[in-house]
Amino acid sequence: MDGTLAAPVAAVAELLLAVTAGRVGDDNLLVLARASAARQGAMSVVAGSGTGAYRAEFAGPVEPVEIEVDPARSRLAVRSWYAGVHAVTACPEGARVTRRVYQVLPGHPGFAGGIAEIGLRTRMSRDLRQVLDVIADRLGC
Repeated sequence: MDGTLAAPVAAVAELLLAVTAGRVGDDNLLVLARASAARQGAMSVVAGSGTGAYRAEFAGPVEPVEIEVDPARSRLAVRSWYAGVHAVTACPEGARVTRRVYQVLPGHPGFAGGIAEIGLRTRMSRDLRQVLDVIADRLGC
């Protein structure tokens, strides 16, 4: 899945890759900001064991999400009920944001029944569109 924004790659990457210790939201770990736990204020980021490594922890029984940020390659990797990578690259329109999912774990406690109802691809496309909408709003494009 991908989408484009009429904005410089560096500006898009700055927003997409913004991860720091604290509560998840539109200014921190944007790719998970629309998750139900984040919307309820029950998801926080803590530093992981290496440079660019983080965990998003939940106020409940769900295992943490592993996050890896690679600013040099404009990439953010997520491992939870799915393993995937968000990347920003240049394109004629400005910046292209891609989301590649490499593995899905339907038995994972974070895999909600609602995903099965609307379809995984529909859910992933909707989530990416929300991320792009936030970035577009922030950058005025």
